[in-house]
Amino acid sequence: MEFNIGIEMRDEYKSLELAKGAITLMRDVMLVQPGENVVVNVDTAADLRVAQALVRAAYVIGAAPVLLQHPMQKQAYNQPTAPVAAAVAAADVWIDLAYNCLMHTDCFRAAMDFGTRYTCLTGMDVEMLVNTLGNVDVNTVIEFGEYYVKVLEQTDRITIKSPAGTDLTMRKGNRFVKHSGQKAYKKGWPVMLCGQVTVCPIEETINGTLVFDGALFPPAEIGALRDRVILTVEQGVVTKVEGEGQAQMFKDWLAQWNDPNMYRLAHYSPGFNPGVLKPTGRIVEDERIFGSVEWGIGSQGKSLGGAFWNAAAHTDGIVLNPTLYYDDLEFERDGVFMDATAREFCQKLGVPGY
Repeated sequence: MEFNIGIEMRDEYKSLELAKGAITLMRDVMLVQPGENVVVNVDTAADLRVAQALVRAAYVIGAAPVLLQHPMQKQAYNQPTAPVAAAVAAADVWIDLAYNCLMHTDCFRAAMDFGTRYTCLTGMDVEMLVNTLGNVDVNTVIEFGEYYVKVLEQTDRITIKSPAGTDLTMRKGNRFVKHSGQKAYKKGWPVMLCGQVTVCPIEETINGTLVFDGALFPPAEIGALRDRVILTVEQGVVTKVEGEGQAQMFKDWLAQWNDPNMYRLAHYSPGFNPGVLKPTGRIVEDERIFGSVEWGIGSQGKSLGGAFWNAAAHTDGIVLNPTLYYDDLEFERDGVFMDATAREFCQKLGVPGY
């Protein structure tokens, strides 16, 4: 039987696979050590089974885990109540599972200053943990990411096109390229789920049309897209939002903040987790759809190496089946990697079609 949303009713659903994914995340990715303070927060819209599995894994390792369950906030990226904020800002390791996550908040910035190793896994349920970590060769995905970083480091001009209508150009210059899907070696440095690298192109050089056709979150009412969201981008700023249905919902959501920084394009993040082959509506998973591209809009974090600014919120959108040119190299065509070394990684990871 196939499930569409992953929040199945039975606690035993994929319980062994869940345990494997949990120990992989805590031991092999977040590098939890005996004696460390580990905080896992989960809101009432997220999957408590995942939170409990992660706490058990941390305890088995010998750490001191704390599970914080709190009500779902009205918006993602909102500062939580004082007890939650105080706990996460004093953790050695913080796993943020809340559907309306706590990234880009004051307590997040306090945690980074403290030296917390953080990962945002908003909305992670059993299916997502099993698909993206439990059933994936994490070390090979990370090796692919290291190669992708080197490609982007040697790139200046980036061109993105897609069958849905994306046609965007930009310059990278000497901007830092972050392997956002690596292991949590560094204190005070957020890491994300494996299968993604990130760069902030020079903002004023980003021009053209950006079309989201995979997923978009927040607002929580969107998630997986059925309508194209068509954005006109001029010098790194969204100047027009077009499309039907969900596009109008997104246009209204941006406008409600009355914040010009909400229209600024932030990071550019190609995705390549072999456990994610189609949109699910869970944005952290969708950002890593194999061969996709994700763009952030709104707040821009310091750790990404571009211009830094705060905005009222942040959102992420997915471009499916992109064609990517890095200078004169056609790295990807309609969602299929063309670069020879990239294709070797695809074969090693067992991705269909390679």
